[in-house]
Amino acid sequence: MPVVAIINRKGGSGKSTLATQLAGCLASRGLHVMLGDVDRQQSSLAWLRRRGAQPAVRTIVGWAFSANSVMRPPAGITHVVLDTPGGLQGYDLARIVMSSDAILIPVGDSIFDRESALECHAELLTLPRVAAGRCKVAIVGMRLDARTKAAARMQAWADQHALVYAGSVRESQVYPRSADQGITLFDVPAAKVEADLAQWRPIVDWVDASWLATERIEATSKAAVPVSAPSISPNARRRTLVRAPLPVSNGPASEFRAAREIPRPPRAERFGWLFTVFRSRA
Repeated sequence: MPVVAIINRKGGSGKSTLATQLAGCLASRGLHVMLGDVDRQQSSLAWLRRRGAQPAVRTIVGWAFSANSVMRPPAGITHVVLDTPGGLQGYDLARIVMSSDAILIPVGDSIFDRESALECHAELLTLPRVAAGRCKVAIVGMRLDARTKAAARMQAWADQHALVYAGSVRESQVYPRSADQGITLFDVPAAKVEADLAQWRPIVDWVDASWLATERIEATSKAAVPVSAPSISPNARRRTLVRAPLPVSNGPASEFRAAREIPRPPRAERFGWLFTVFRSRA
């Protein structure tokens, strides 16, 4: 199932806003969406509880975890959005990337936000799944109007550092109001939020294209035919074993090898061990 993770080390960057709105967008298409909340503050799950009181909105399944239990995506889920905590790096960041097909980094118009995003992006590029093109990464400008100098400055900064700029989300009262009610832009009549919806089109288009590209890469990898080793006679095999001792391992293999080298477990199983590391920190 396609998975998009919202990642930024800096707190207050708009991760939960981006995650909840994107989940609402996918649900509005009739998709079966799960919103996974890895953040200890559980902001997205609190939003889902408020959403449960709204009778006429599409259902989004929540995913919580505690020190005593690990949740797995229930049957029927087709798309997953992950809201992650601030300060994510190292082993924890690698765990998220191993189960993601696309990553969005929300960035505000401040030097602190941009520096944090650059550091996070640089680390992401060192991870095999991102380096191999199996997990796409893009920047989203937060609280930016596309017609302002701030938006142009963000675009120029992204171009300067060779970052993919998916789009921007403007400062609007519709976001805090919808968060209070557990709804999204995609749950209200389009005529009321036309300007905001227009900003989301390039972001959603990028997510769709990223998922499609990852799906093609995975399909190509599975379709590759392995080269068979030449057959040898039993006598030759015995002579080979006598003359050449078995190699001795120099230690455990890296757990971050490319997917083609180490068979990856099914998506549902990967979610189990993904959250084990966060469970121990809860």
